[in-house]
Amino acid sequence: MPLNPQVAALLEMFAGMPPVDYATVTPDEMRGMNNRPIQMGPPPAVASVRDLSLDLPGRTIAARLYVPEGADETPPLVVYYHGGGWVVGTLDTHDGTCRALARASGAAVLSVDYRLAPEARFPAPLDDCYEALVWAHAHAGDLGIDGTRLAVAGDSAGGNLSAAVAIRARDEQGPALRHQLLIYPVTDTDFTRPSYLENGNAGGFLTTAAMRWFWLHYVDDLDGVHPHAAVLQNADLTRLPPATVITAELDPLRDEGMAYAEALAAAGVAVEAEIAPGMIHGFFSLFEPVPDVLPYIARAGQRLQAALA
Repeated sequence: MPLNPQVAALLEMFAGMPPVDYATVTPDEMRGMNNRPIQMGPPPAVASVRDLSLDLPGRTIAARLYVPEGADETPPLVVYYHGGGWVVGTLDTHDGTCRALARASGAAVLSVDYRLAPEARFPAPLDDCYEALVWAHAHAGDLGIDGTRLAVAGDSAGGNLSAAVAIRARDEQGPALRHQLLIYPVTDTDFTRPSYLENGNAGGFLTTAAMRWFWLHYVDDLDGVHPHAAVLQNADLTRLPPATVITAELDPLRDEGMAYAEALAAAGVAVEAEIAPGMIHGFFSLFEPVPDVLPYIARAGQRLQAALA
């Protein structure tokens, strides 16, 4: 399948940018290059947006709550974790994504500004994400949401964190989750899968060199990575919430995302998985310059809406 024409046009806009040298680039330099949202018009409208401070054990982190127009009086909640390889990304880079997902699902969306690596390596970002879910459940009344109707969602590293949060919620008797939406999730440290060999050096938004760089800023060593980081390596994936897994055909992470979907299904978890033809890593957030993304957002929202009804 060739590259989606709308994606090809977008990549052409970035074709003149110098390549990143992952042997020398620093986290701050990466943030400077990546923490600017691509916005081509007014953001998707929602009924309300509220910036919050979450008081977690020994620290405070920021979050942002989106409530869509026409939501229930006490809507369900999707806790969202942004992508960015655990190193980059902010509430602002994923503002449009969270607005679009709130509109598509009819649920409130809580976007979590978890601590970033390498200043906060594994498991610190995951601790923030899991404890933000616990906080949201405990403060459902303050948030104006239904704490019995909860889901997690995230893209890329955020999909990884969502999967790990679901595992921890099961194992630590945390809040009951009705769904996990995993958008091209990072699930493993195997760079030899066919999707890496096919797409890892291509002109998309993610390369093999980039993923190695991100992983080595998140964990201390790629050997013996904890299964809360490399979630595909979990021995027990039973009793997890139903999942939607969305991957991109031209993404290095395609195969590990689909492998995780297959492992969940083999463990008895209800899974709906799809590969978006002609799409690249990061496509879910590119719905403004790439309108062909909108049906994927709509289907993800429908899955959440049905699970949270």
